[in-house]
Amino acid sequence: MSLSYPMLWLVLLVVFAGVEGLTAGLISIWFCAGSLAALFAAMAHTSIWVQVGVFAAVSFLAMAVIRPIAKKHWQPTIQKTNVDSILGSEGLVTEAIDNIRGSGQVKIGGILWTARSENGSPIEEGALVTVDRVEGVKVLVSVRNDSLS
Repeated sequence: MSLSYPMLWLVLLVVFAGVEGLTAGLISIWFCAGSLAALFAAMAHTSIWVQVGVFAAVSFLAMAVIRPIAKKHWQPTIQKTNVDSILGSEGLVTEAIDNIRGSGQVKIGGILWTARSENGSPIEEGALVTVDRVEGVKVLVSVRNDSLS
């Protein structure tokens, strides 16, 4: 008993659909479309090379068209947390920053943060600073260039 080409494409269609059903992402749905198109080509009694070409072309086309649309709608949007949203923000030093003494506070968006100097140099009260990074509950800041004048 030999396997006919239409039966081969039908088996591949079922296999690719099964793989797609077992995975959480769009892994083999493109090949399902290609297998279906190749199945129709096989039923039209085309050569195996035409069937393979149809399979490859339709699979590629399905991936090129559907993947960006699916990715746009199914990819979760990353929303910044409060901490991430202050990176790069400006702040006002409300208590002089001295890394050696372990003191300093910055007001950012109406909220007081414990602050340390990014480069280790002291920063005077009233200076404008930029948040470079956050470590735990402390912000590491650097003096804004325009506040030096």
